[in-house]
Amino acid sequence: MANPSAFPMNKPVNRYVGALPKIGIRPCIDGRRRGVRESLEEQTMTLAKAAAELLTKNLRHPCGLPVECVIADTTIGRVAEAAACQDKFSRENVGVSITVTPCWCYGSETMDMDPLTPKAVWGFNGTERPGAVYLAAVLAAHAQKGVPAFGIYGHDVMESKDSGVIPSDVAEKLLRFAKAGLAVATMRGKSYLSMGGTAMGIAGSIVNPELLEKWLGMRSESVDMSEFVRRWDEGIYDPEEFKKAKAWVKENVTLGWDKNPKEMQHTAEYKEWALDTNIKMTMIARDMMTGNPRLKELGFAEEAAGHNAILAGFQGQRQWNDHFPNGDFLEAILSSSFDWNGIREPLPVATENDHLNGLAMLFGKLVSCTASGFADVRTYWSPDAVERVTGWKPEGAAANGFIHLINSGAVCLDATGECKDASGKPAMKPWWDIKPEEAAKCLNATQFCYADLGYFRGGGYSSHLLTKGGMPMTMVRLNMVSGLGPVLQIAEGWSVELPEHVHKTLDARTDPTWPTTWFAPRLTGTDAFTDVYSVMNNWGANHGAFNYGHIGADLITLCSMLRIPVSMHNVPEDKIFRPSTWNAFGTKDREGADYRACQAYGPVYGKK
Repeated sequence: MANPSAFPMNKPVNRYVGALPKIGIRPCIDGRRRGVRESLEEQTMTLAKAAAELLTKNLRHPCGLPVECVIADTTIGRVAEAAACQDKFSRENVGVSITVTPCWCYGSETMDMDPLTPKAVWGFNGTERPGAVYLAAVLAAHAQKGVPAFGIYGHDVMESKDSGVIPSDVAEKLLRFAKAGLAVATMRGKSYLSMGGTAMGIAGSIVNPELLEKWLGMRSESVDMSEFVRRWDEGIYDPEEFKKAKAWVKENVTLGWDKNPKEMQHTAEYKEWALDTNIKMTMIARDMMTGNPRLKELGFAEEAAGHNAILAGFQGQRQWNDHFPNGDFLEAILSSSFDWNGIREPLPVATENDHLNGLAMLFGKLVSCTASGFADVRTYWSPDAVERVTGWKPEGAAANGFIHLINSGAVCLDATGECKDASGKPAMKPWWDIKPEEAAKCLNATQFCYADLGYFRGGGYSSHLLTKGGMPMTMVRLNMVSGLGPVLQIAEGWSVELPEHVHKTLDARTDPTWPTTWFAPRLTGTDAFTDVYSVMNNWGANHGAFNYGHIGADLITLCSMLRIPVSMHNVPEDKIFRPSTWNAFGTKDREGADYRACQAYGPVYGKK
């Protein structure tokens, strides 16, 4: 059994090159002096300070460090002050900007013109001064100049003396915008590390540099899988950490059964070597992603630098897995919120180097600050089929059927649901909220079974677990479509708990040594969400990522910033928040308008 004392809490740290992005607050004001501007100075700055307080109190970066806000040194009434604000924001590494105002201002003179910074404008809903008029005017300027901005306008009229009070509807939009905007800024300049190449002809593992560079502002990095062999042969890893990791695994990890026929099973000596190799592979993959200063101390300065990778993919099948231990262990451990060094930020690694599903994992992690799961969208189980096979008629959350999410051997261990929310229900939490006892329970609920040698001739250890039911979840997939570009799919729903005999019967029909999540999407009765079958039938690929919580609205906002249309979702209409310019592309057909707007503006970092 895992020992909670083996999971110390790490301090938050920025693993990547470059400072963390900040949120810039731009207090705009009526530029007319001799009484007008002077009467508005305090109220305008109060709005800015209130926005900054809301954001800093409620947001953290995925690494756990607090989000910082930078307020312009003065209110912005004319172009010179807008330029001074931009200069300060450039020096302070501001990656997201929010303009606030209670009054009329000079639109094109005060607006944020940086084409790469996600931007929003909050116009205070009051009657003393026309904040809403400025909001409408400056959003029209953003539309005319091709620099999209989000408009925020409170539902109810407020008194000018209450400028420091942010109504709940405004707060919700400010937080949603800020989370998505920070995700955009965080990805910019980072790398996707392709460890290997294309796996088994899976299109998602044909890495697309244009997608990474033009839509996300990321680099496409690649290493041949022989680099793993070179590093373990030449000792390019920390030997002291390896000893620590090996002892931790021996004490805390449960090794499961070997399902292979006796005559095929590997020897005990080989299995021990495979486990040691899996541990080294995990360390090596992490070092290649984010670097490791310890390697420089050991004489490996070049390897110590890493690839500044915020996301990676491991090819595995087939060439690697036909000869060496598979990557299930490294994918599961790195994607989780803890390892032998304690509780820390998860590092998402995509199975089979499917970078499109990896990006879905990354999007989910950045807006939720929780670990992301990777899965095959394997099987739709209709109520009739379940009853025929098991004798049990699905009920409750499973009444309309469900989807079997099961990856071929790896998923983040957070997906067990052994962490608990404030009410004691199963959850996947930001790593800084995870208690050592919860991390230990996640590991106790996982068995690392020996790999199926029919799939993985080189052996290895696959993570076998079952996700607890009742967790709100969002399943996501990024697809690339010729002539269109990237498109996102979203399905919000819940994990489902099945009776034990039902789970075992259904699970045994695939591979019971792999991780399973039973997922029931929320149905709307229309289009792709008419029923569970329709969700499965409209899914764009064989893989999907999932995160805890209903985060579809945050992902829609993020995608609009990246000019990635959303092709299917079941997010309530009143939660959808996109740039105001999207309204000009049609208000009756919101999905079509999203496509048209994304096509018109093109990728943020370069035209297609």
